[in-house]
Amino acid sequence: MDDRRMVKVSKYLSRHLRHDPGRIGIELDEHGWVDVDVLLKALADRRFHVTREELDEVVARNDKQRFAVRDGKIRASQGHTVAVDLDLEPAYPPPVLFHGTTDRFLDAIRDEGLKAMDRHDVHLSPDRGTAVKVGSRRGRPVVLKIDAARMAEEGHTFYESENGVWLTEYVPSWAIGFPDDA
Repeated sequence: MDDRRMVKVSKYLSRHLRHDPGRIGIELDEHGWVDVDVLLKALADRRFHVTREELDEVVARNDKQRFAVRDGKIRASQGHTVAVDLDLEPAYPPPVLFHGTTDRFLDAIRDEGLKAMDRHDVHLSPDRGTAVKVGSRRGRPVVLKIDAARMAEEGHTFYESENGVWLTEYVPSWAIGFPDDA
């Protein structure tokens, strides 16, 4: 599959497995899973034909490992705006995590911390490089350094999704290290 098709399929899957499953006539279970065959039929019914081989390739080659397949079912690894319980166990985070954003959000983040907004959790990256990629999607990236160790000591709960993204409900401004030039 060429890269353009890969991106198109990945975006389509993300939209419907994370935000709007009903739009294509599928229903996610309480943990966000849907049967692969049900998904493929729903896609075909909407004239967005994806073969099982293409689906497997998108899952395997996606640089952010956005999707998981298990026992004949598929789900988005995180980032849902629909109600799902990813059934993740609390985990002790690395001492430092990162968050990629752009400078237009910095004033609000300084004032209010990082909020989940319309998602279930704030997404944090285990490394600076991933945070740069995340921030680059919306302009010039700014990488924030998160004192995850102190947050954990203060009682904040963290979860690690299947693709290595760290999730937490909220990051207070006191736990955020801003770059000097931001």
